[in-house]
Amino acid sequence: MVEITRAPVARVGVDLSKRALQVHAVDRSGRVVLARAMPPDRFYAWCAELPAGCLVAMEACGGAHHVARRLQLLGLDARLIAGHFVSPYRMAGKRGKNDANDAQAICEAAGRPHMRFVPVKTVEQQGQLSVHRLREGYKCAFH
Repeated sequence: MVEITRAPVARVGVDLSKRALQVHAVDRSGRVVLARAMPPDRFYAWCAELPAGCLVAMEACGGAHHVARRLQLLGLDARLIAGHFVSPYRMAGKRGKNDANDAQAICEAAGRPHMRFVPVKTVEQQGQLSVHRLREGYKCAFH
């Protein structure tokens, strides 16, 4: 565990992966409070201790909507960012693409005042979207 300061967490960037979630948390002045990988159960327990309204950002994907809904139930400000808005903030460029750098870039991007976020979809909205995508696949297959 990398814990740099004891200041309260103001913003968290999370890189979602299959087995562990890479977390990068900063305080109000942008100093790193925590940078580490956590299994999902430990991550949700840690998030339950965050102050209400704390910004937790992650890259938008199908699974991110589920995580965001779960974090919103904990009273956190869960937001999704499109991947192409995160990549300019990756410090090490394409050669340094790893989970830790991605979490740091997500955290940095979320702190920008004019960042555009992806709305978190409900379960019903995600279900409808999958039906539409399936229908589009059938249309393209028969042309």
